[in-house]
Amino acid sequence: MNHSLPLPKILVICGPTASGKSDLALRLARELDAEIVNADSMQVYRRLDIGTAKPGPEQQAEIPHHLIDIAEPDELFSAADYAVAADAAIRDITGRGKRVVIVGGTGLYIRALLKGLVDSPGDTGEIRAALREEADRIGNIAMLEKLRLVDPELAANLHPNNLVRIIRALEVQQLTGIPLSRYQKEHAFSEKRYDTLQIGISVARPVLYERIERRVDQMLADGLLAEVEALLSAGFGDGLKSMRSIGYKESAAHLLGKLSLEEAVTLIKRDTRHYAKRQLTWFKADPDILWFEYPEKFATILQHVIEFFERREA
Repeated sequence: MNHSLPLPKILVICGPTASGKSDLALRLARELDAEIVNADSMQVYRRLDIGTAKPGPEQQAEIPHHLIDIAEPDELFSAADYAVAADAAIRDITGRGKRVVIVGGTGLYIRALLKGLVDSPGDTGEIRAALREEADRIGNIAMLEKLRLVDPELAANLHPNNLVRIIRALEVQQLTGIPLSRYQKEHAFSEKRYDTLQIGISVARPVLYERIERRVDQMLADGLLAEVEALLSAGFGDGLKSMRSIGYKESAAHLLGKLSLEEAVTLIKRDTRHYAKRQLTWFKADPDILWFEYPEKFATILQHVIEFFERREA
């Protein structure tokens, strides 16, 4: 990083699904002469439009959107891939004198961009399978104790029920010989790369759940089942990562005769509510995010954003 130059400024709009992130990003982009960079892990996939609440053609024509429709449904696209692509998009946008608005609810993508990918290296599959078999045999508590022997720092912060994380930490230690806690520290960015303002949309839980209910109903009215049927017919099976996302996995299960339509709709709504809760937990843990109600506080948000961008540009 060239310390003689000011850091590029980026605005990040985040929050749970159905909170109004895309609408706020569009309104701010109009005011700021900005372009939008997607931070939703499912909107990167082509053909997944209705179930991902992807901005429509008119919205994308009005305000340039980046990192939408950049991968086929059967392609692997990771947080590391996202960080590289987002960095390139930000350089392109700022190089043309435009401002940048990052918007999305995939917290890992945003963290990878701002702080570095502090998760872990890839896996062999075989190690993970063996660890899962061991966990079935000896139990969660014993697996956590096993982790404590090689990575006491991480183990101290994990509950025995968080078996996925325990197995991942053991897997990384076996793959690299390095405790995951140390790996995370070494692979975080050592310095700040962007001057960032993060805005989170705060929505009362009952209101958010009502919006989720309405959104799912609207997706079905807009043709979600037909979209999923077309994906299945094109050879994109229900085992793909993209097809396991909320809305797609339940719709596919219905179309394949595994669920009734009523069961599928109930599960979509339930799983979306659960996902929104996980998003809130993730984002609320970040002290750098400023939370506002939207649309009620739009004027206040806009004032904060303008002041943020003009601090350097004045």
